Amino acid sequence: MSHVEQLTSANEEAIRAWDGPLFDAFVRFRHLMTTGLGAHGEEALRLVPPRAGERVLDIGCGFGDTTQRIAGLVGPTGEVLGVDAAPRFIKTAKHEAEEAGIDNVRFEVADIENAAFGERFELAFSRMGTMFFANPVAALRNVREALRPDGRLVMVVWRAKVENDWLYRAQTITERFVTKPEEYDEPTCGPGPFSMANADTTSGILLSAGFENVALRRCDIPITIGLHMDEAVEFVMSLGPAGEILRLAGEHAAHLHEPVADALREGLAEWDGPDGVTAPASTWIVTADAP
Repeated sequence: MSHVEQLTSANEEAIRAWDGPLFDAFVRFRHLMTTGLGAHGEEALRLVPPRAGERVLDIGCGFGDTTQRIAGLVGPTGEVLGVDAAPRFIKTAKHEAEEAGIDNVRFEVADIENAAFGERFELAFSRMGTMFFANPVAALRNVREALRPDGRLVMVVWRAKVENDWLYRAQTITERFVTKPEEYDEPTCGPGPFSMANADTTSGILLSAGFENVALRRCDIPITIGLHMDEAVEFVMSLGPAGEILRLAGEHAAHLHEPVADALREGLAEWDGPDGVTAPASTWIVTADAP
């Protein structure tokens, strides 16, 4: 790694989850994730557009689709570094950027919470990549230190569970049959997708990390969680809070998967339409400035 120094990680368990079972699930449902989350990411890029010639840090870049998108916006005189803690995501991102012939992007494995950057950026961007830090203040302090003075941060994070009922409803339905075990062998994804849902909490994290002018804008854009009901049920049983409960319960809950699936079909039915299963989704687009 050329310029990112890594230390021992408090996120080790989450990294194992993202590099293992969660990566596999993201590959399986990539067409849903990149389209649905992509719409919220696009709104963030509209509100805080990268400028031609800028150097941009893409945090938790996953497959690198947003990194490639930003690379097009900054143009040939700009550059984008995509970082993710999971090596399998970075391997895929590198391969796809090379295949696409995009030469103003780089990708590196990095745990932001324990990374020291030897370069500076005008913009730090993250689409759903900052909610899983074990120590978010430390991680975002590193992001702030990687920004030039007057550099900008924009990140997309989930709002409350109740504002994203397809996730919350799937969790509550699953919990009728299966509870999250107290002891388990599988790694978890860390604090979870709703760790930044509270506006005051998120503002406090960013202020503690040294950012200024923190603002949160609500973004409501429905997302398709399945091209048909069977896929939507498989999706929520594989990812999100319901998916994690089932994964951690493992073989002990295997006999309950069928009744869980039946209950989910009934619970998600109101969102089933001719174009698939499309549910309301709500995020915060969080912006802040480096002093």
